[in-house]
Amino acid sequence: QVQLQESGPGLVRPSQTLSLTCTVSGGSRTTDLYFWSWIRQPPGKGLEWIGYITNVGSTSYNPSLKSRTSISRDTSKNQFTLHLSSVTPEDTAVYYCSEIVAGSGHHWGQGTQVTVSS
Repeated sequence: QVQLQESGPGLVRPSQTLSLTCTVSGGSRTTDLYFWSWIRQPPGKGLEWIGYITNVGSTSYNPSLKSRTSISRDTSKNQFTLHLSSVTPEDTAVYYCSEIVAGSGHHWGQGTQVTVSS
């Protein structure tokens, strides 16, 4: 029943910040332990985990991206947001948000294409 939807610009200029928001609906109890995550897949490559934020606001990031990554949340709106700064064309990918609820399940959004280009 849980649904996730990514939203944000599909085109970002090099050196600027990529910002995407994920809206979670159809569930999400604040008393559960959950992880809200961002994952991406560059064209022709595998999935790459970006980072997560938990129900209590703890964050963790992929070490290769940590210096450029920030994930925040707005629990009143059931939303969380990715900010990836100083982007280059290598950041072009399909970006997915996902939710893991402890003892419950794992759900993904459909993904959104983000292209970094001038």
